[in-house]
Amino acid sequence: MLLPLSLLAVIQGFLSFVDAQQSQQLALDRVLDLSTANLPNPPTFRIPASNDQVFITVALCASSDNSTRFFVTNDTNIPNPGPSDVDNLTTAEIGISSLGFNVWSSLFTGGGVLSVSKGSAPVEFQVLVSARNTSIPDRPLVTDTTSNQALVFSPPFDPPLVQHPTFPNYTLPPANLSFPSAPSAPTNYTLLLAPTSVSKLTLLPQTACALRAAAPANGATLIPPSVSEGLWLRDADGWRWQWLLNALGPRTNYTVFALQDGQLASSPPAYFVTKSPTFNCPIVHSLPFCPTVAYAVPLAPPGGIATAHTAATIPDSVADTLISVMANFTTTLSTLACGRDEYSPLVTCEDCQLAYRRWLCAVSFPRCGQSPSSSSRTSSAQGSDAQVPLPALQTVKSGTAPRNPVLPAFASDHETLLPCLETCNAADRACPNFLGFKCPLPKFTAGSSYGVGFIDSGEDGVLGGGSTGAAQDVYGNVWCNMG
Repeated sequence: MLLPLSLLAVIQGFLSFVDAQQSQQLALDRVLDLSTANLPNPPTFRIPASNDQVFITVALCASSDNSTRFFVTNDTNIPNPGPSDVDNLTTAEIGISSLGFNVWSSLFTGGGVLSVSKGSAPVEFQVLVSARNTSIPDRPLVTDTTSNQALVFSPPFDPPLVQHPTFPNYTLPPANLSFPSAPSAPTNYTLLLAPTSVSKLTLLPQTACALRAAAPANGATLIPPSVSEGLWLRDADGWRWQWLLNALGPRTNYTVFALQDGQLASSPPAYFVTKSPTFNCPIVHSLPFCPTVAYAVPLAPPGGIATAHTAATIPDSVADTLISVMANFTTTLSTLACGRDEYSPLVTCEDCQLAYRRWLCAVSFPRCGQSPSSSSRTSSAQGSDAQVPLPALQTVKSGTAPRNPVLPAFASDHETLLPCLETCNAADRACPNFLGFKCPLPKFTAGSSYGVGFIDSGEDGVLGGGSTGAAQDVYGNVWCNMG
């Protein structure tokens, strides 16, 4: 028997009403794009049940008057949490911070509900439910620039599992390091780069969706990992993507963010300034025997289509000599019964070799620098007029024999950034006395060959208290070379 059309219409309307009352199910680790102009009725979303702690992140995709409010509960008896339900135990308001996002975490053994209280103005936003804490990513690391290039690294991820050597098979890493296999599913980052002078990105919510949406209007470029130089293991912090950015403008200030796939918050911004058009030192990077070297060095440019030196283009005489020096040092260090005859309760032969490698690389590869112009100098804090210390620069005339005799003389006048004295002191502290490793004293001759007083105060035996506390900062200032 066929039902009357009027009854069919009633049934269809009832089913539509029931469907409208069903909250949308949120899935773990899946970003949901939403707008207050198109919310379900009621404006609620179901949080999946989990016996582990769950993190709920809400991020705005544009500037807002913050009249839209977000509430979350793990009390299954509250179908649509609102202001009157907030007890900050089972039910809370996810207040959006000044950065444009916030996170709330709890146990949702029986599931839960996220509700949206629509504000006076429409706003687009994203929601992410995850079993991982979605904290703010670290800043990208800008190691150096030329007149038209910058070398930028992503925040680190997937630190390698380090097997520390033990006696009697105390084997130190080789002079020319071999790295473990890169992660098969690395954390992907995209850089967002914009000239600082025309960009208003730092005034927006510091969220990935807000920055991506505003990129075209702010002259910003999105740079995915697919155009990077690949993954690099600089240190024990973990793997990083590295980008050699080209076609930049000389003497130009830039702002760069790192956007992590699946993460709603962006990294804080990092800043850098390119050198003048006369700067002609090429960048050197990706050297297995000196993994932290990632800066401009007074060398002739690489041949062919390469725009920077790597292990494939560095002169063999330079690489072979450094590897030989490192190998000889390791052999001498190994004459100590490392792991059995402890020379310090704080450091080991492994620490000594690591510190010596960094010092050797810093002094063997002089870092080109350039005196900052008044227009390019940046403060150590945005909005601050505090005087920034001058870097430890040394003028080198063309044809002058370099500090490292293996390097050929550079064909033009240039400036070099002196190594930080702390690179030498770190090796001195980490290595046994029988090696005879000594550093110049700050009150006597150290200032002629090292940058003194930036990280440490410069007083003998005193750690910390320097004028900057670091070799470089996130605003593009570099004071000495840490290698």
